[in-house]
Amino acid sequence: ALSTFDSPILYSFLYSQVGNYKRAVKRVDDGHRLCNDLMNCLGERSKIEKAYGDQLTAWSKRWRQLIEKGPQYGSVERAWLGVMTEAEKVSELHQDVKNNLLNEDIERVKNWQKEAYHKQIIGGFKEAKEADEGFKKAQKPWAKKLKEMETAKKSYHMACKEEKLAATREANGKTEASVTADQQKKLHEKVDKCKQDVHKAKEKYEKSLEELNKCTPQYMECMEQVFDQCQQHEVKRLTFLKEALLDIKRHLNLTENQSYANIYRELERTILAANTQEDLKWFSNNHGPGMHMNWPAFEEYNPEAAAAPPKKKKPDGAPPTPSTDHVAPPGDRSSVSSYDKNQAYSTEWSDDEQPTGFSANENGGNGNSFEEDSSTGKAVRVRALYDYDGQEQDELTFKAGDELTKTEDEDEQGWCRGRLDNGREGLYPANYVEPI
Repeated sequence: ALSTFDSPILYSFLYSQVGNYKRAVKRVDDGHRLCNDLMNCLGERSKIEKAYGDQLTAWSKRWRQLIEKGPQYGSVERAWLGVMTEAEKVSELHQDVKNNLLNEDIERVKNWQKEAYHKQIIGGFKEAKEADEGFKKAQKPWAKKLKEMETAKKSYHMACKEEKLAATREANGKTEASVTADQQKKLHEKVDKCKQDVHKAKEKYEKSLEELNKCTPQYMECMEQVFDQCQQHEVKRLTFLKEALLDIKRHLNLTENQSYANIYRELERTILAANTQEDLKWFSNNHGPGMHMNWPAFEEYNPEAAAAPPKKKKPDGAPPTPSTDHVAPPGDRSSVSSYDKNQAYSTEWSDDEQPTGFSANENGGNGNSFEEDSSTGKAVRVRALYDYDGQEQDELTFKAGDELTKTEDEDEQGWCRGRLDNGREGLYPANYVEPI
């Protein structure tokens, strides 16, 4: 039963002085404060997770727009955009980390703290008060005996001091001629009396010390019982804290999240899917020798053809489709750079004119190659309101709800130029879409 106090040094250090148990009681207040510290710690981390996720989203959105406006095309463009998709998905995971910290971990600590520590109306915690009262009750009988022993010890030491002083006076009286025989007798009687007082005080001191030692084992046992109760409360706190920290680690460690691993497997597949030959073939078909060319040909005069071309039949509930007379020079069908994308090409050159190239030194050489020129229309994301099946080779086909990028504004005949997410560019009816 006395195993906790088998070491005299430990016992002496903790409880040989009345009131030294206060350190054990204070752990209750410390435990409650540490719960608050942990919740504040997790709250700060949740803000960091949110800020990082927001920054990833903003970065991804900005660069997705720049890439879609830029000159990259085909499967390599989709691979590059896959990096933006990775950022968006990772941002969602970090937002999940933030939510788990706030809604699970902090709430769990808060609820446990509420159950483990009961605040009193007057002040302090019920657990601390019970521990303090338990230690006082166990220590009270022993403290009374200790006080009696300390009083007896003090009396004995005072008697010894008086005896020594009386013996000194008697010795000095024997060497002085001025001290009479009667005075020497009194000094001797004083010494005898002091010796008797020392003897009585010593007996009383020894008896009180003996009584104190007799009640010490019971005192140690009672103190140990109260101390064990404090230990049990602390065991619960330390065990809970360890379990909570393991859950926090699980929420923070994205490498153990299957969704996190899937993001990078998908990104790898997207990058590996980039096909150089397919991209070159697409470019050749849309901007090279393989593209459809409307070569000039002799045409007979036809009165009916000179009239306004008929409108296409519109789908149910859809606006009328613009005229199909949207033939444009090859250079107006597509783009190869963010600057060229909305740049109008002249189809009539004099003998002395040549098509002007665009260099990085335009606009003072400070322009961003991915930024739209301020004088041209900007690429805009739009959503299809109706299904549309392209009737010509240079027209897009899409379904209602599909999203695409408008690269050129509506022309006089009601057609816009745009680009699907798969990289295909072409014309579509302006009134079949709405801005996102």
